[in-house]
Amino acid sequence: MLKTSKKILLIGASLIVLAGSAPAIAAPAEKTRSPVSEQTQQQVNINSASAVDIAKSLEGVGLKTAEAIVAYRDAHGAFKSLESITMVKGVGSKTLKKNSARILLK
Repeated sequence: MLKTSKKILLIGASLIVLAGSAPAIAAPAEKTRSPVSEQTQQQVNINSASAVDIAKSLEGVGLKTAEAIVAYRDAHGAFKSLESITMVKGVGSKTLKKNSARILLK
């Protein structure tokens, strides 16, 4: 009986050790941005693109904000600078900073 208890104890201890190391092994690798992925991001011309295309291309911009960008463009004319997009409600300096490489003003 004593031998069986020792085996169970050893198996239990082994499982605890393995369980403690499992998250480090099973955890997915953290995604990092490389300069290459920054360059291959989809660009969008905010002076001619549809709201759907703007929403798909800009990080942190959903369809509602993209529709506001198009409405602002229709009411006030083409955007003349990157900074002018911050005049649209829902688009702030943080959104502009995240997307400046993606925005075209052709």
